Amino acid sequence: MTDQPVAALTARPLPASLPEARAAIDEVDAALAALLEYRAGLTEQVQLLKPVGGTAGRDPDREAEIVAGMARRAPRLGAERLRRIMTAVIEESLDLAERGAATTR
Repeated sequence: MTDQPVAALTARPLPASLPEARAAIDEVDAALAALLEYRAGLTEQVQLLKPVGGTAGRDPDREAEIVAGMARRAPRLGAERLRRIMTAVIEESLDLAERGAATTR
């Protein structure tokens, strides 16, 4: 996947008014929700493909790579803040995948 869809959203100049800024935040939030939903589905698929799933199958090196890549794309947020964000995303996605696996057994 490329950064093109995100670039189209972020290439616009920053809004000049409060209503425009809030509308832009709403657009970003909608895109984030769609991306998080898709990511959760990908996490479920990974859990099916991995020999050891769930928390036991977490790969700290892979998670560090994810954070490092995101920090390059979002330097204002910084690696530590992104680590906290992605830890929450990963943990919640794993929880969702585990709950989904439990309901299909």
